[in-house]
Amino acid sequence: MKEDKKTEKMSKEEKKAKKATEKLDKKAKKALKEKSEKPNKFIETIKKKWLINSTKTFLLVVIILAFFIGVSVLMQKLDLTPIDLTEDKLFTLTSESKEKVKDIDKDINIYFVGYSDDDSTLDLAKQYTKANEKIKVEAVTQDSRPDLVQKYGIETSSQGIIVECGNNYKVLATSDLYTHDTTTYESINVAEEKLTAAIRSVSVEELPKVYFLNGYSSFTLTSGMQYLNMYLQNEVNEVETLDILSTGKVPDDCSTLVITSPEKDFDDVATNAITEYINKGGNILWLNAAIAKQLDLPNVNKILALYGVKPFEIGIIRETDSSKMVSNSPDLIMPEIQYSDATNKLYNSEGVIFINATKINVASDEELESLNTTKTSLIKTSEDAYFRTNFENNSDKAQDGEETGAFLVGAQFNKIVTEANDETDTKEVKSQLIIYGENYFVSDYQLTQSTQTPMIAYRENKDLVLNSIAYLSDREEDITVRKSTGSVTYTATEQENRIILAIITVVPLLIIIAGIVVWANRRRKK
Repeated sequence: MKEDKKTEKMSKEEKKAKKATEKLDKKAKKALKEKSEKPNKFIETIKKKWLINSTKTFLLVVIILAFFIGVSVLMQKLDLTPIDLTEDKLFTLTSESKEKVKDIDKDINIYFVGYSDDDSTLDLAKQYTKANEKIKVEAVTQDSRPDLVQKYGIETSSQGIIVECGNNYKVLATSDLYTHDTTTYESINVAEEKLTAAIRSVSVEELPKVYFLNGYSSFTLTSGMQYLNMYLQNEVNEVETLDILSTGKVPDDCSTLVITSPEKDFDDVATNAITEYINKGGNILWLNAAIAKQLDLPNVNKILALYGVKPFEIGIIRETDSSKMVSNSPDLIMPEIQYSDATNKLYNSEGVIFINATKINVASDEELESLNTTKTSLIKTSEDAYFRTNFENNSDKAQDGEETGAFLVGAQFNKIVTEANDETDTKEVKSQLIIYGENYFVSDYQLTQSTQTPMIAYRENKDLVLNSIAYLSDREEDITVRKSTGSVTYTATEQENRIILAIITVVPLLIIIAGIVVWANRRRKK
């Protein structure tokens, strides 16, 4: 009985314990269930921070994109001049061009047919509008302005620049904006010169005419002076060759007569015609290379004597001052430019280079006075120069009998002459002569075979001759220092230009965005 009671008692206790265990299991399961259903604060915090950082990143990217778009739109509205990174500022309008067009009082329209809005030459042309509001520049297509294409004969598949002023117009092809060096095969950008010349040529009633005397020299427009011919036309001059035996006179519309290094004497027809031209107040630019043998040129010397210039002597000028020569070559001299109306813009410039120059001999002051002529020095050598007359002498110093000192190699002569008219009345007119004892300095010739640059392109050689002609043609606004045209060996197409612009703008933007994303992710992981 006792055992049965004991067994029954244990059974009750086991049941009680079992119930307690089950109760605890239920509580544990409930707690576990509640725990599993309860959100993890750490994970929630991470999720929340990631969401915030992602939103910030997205907003930052949107802000950057909006900033770039806003700046781009603002730049287009402001129409700012693009930054010119070329060494010679090929796509920046010079102050000289601005001066030449600022006083034009006629409406001028420039149409870029077939050009894109981001073309560099178009950007250059737009700078004329800022210099003169009368000049308008517009990019058009063949489809939008078929009238222009038909009127000016522009092919539908090509580009063209039309400069229009009333009934006057000038059409430039893309090829006109470049010239080519036949020795280096490089393309030289002359866009500004061509545009400025076109603007001025359509806005004036009559262009100055420059005549080059033909038949007496090996220096001609087609042989040795082709660059000068091109530069003169870019300066808005009509340039022509004068066959004086055919015309019998210097044309009445001649602004400047250019005479280059006579190698044979003038005949009577030329002598009389040039004398008559001088007596009417005509102006002459005379370029005379050094002579190695005596030439019999009585009529040539007769013309020079009208201004008080004596015959040229055999010999060349050489320097002993190393600072006044090029590459330690005594015959490559850098003479000193004097201050005058014709040379004042070059007075403080880098100067000019003359090769084998000769001296200009001038009559005495009394003789000049009797000729009603005044002289102005334009260019002189240093005091250390000498005049080499014996070409077999290879010494770099003056020898016995050789003249030394500062030689005149450039001069201006103003001669007052009395002109008679048809009514037998008389009036005083002024004839001007600018003469240089050098001709090669404005030529196409190179110094050596290894040096491919023409002489006219050195230092201020080009400006000296162009300013001299501008002065003689009474065009003071053209007396200036011109910018270097520079060399362009490669020109990108429009498609290539867009790719380059995309690389410049899009790639940096992508790098910035990628950097922001990486920075945000690293910060989130912390």
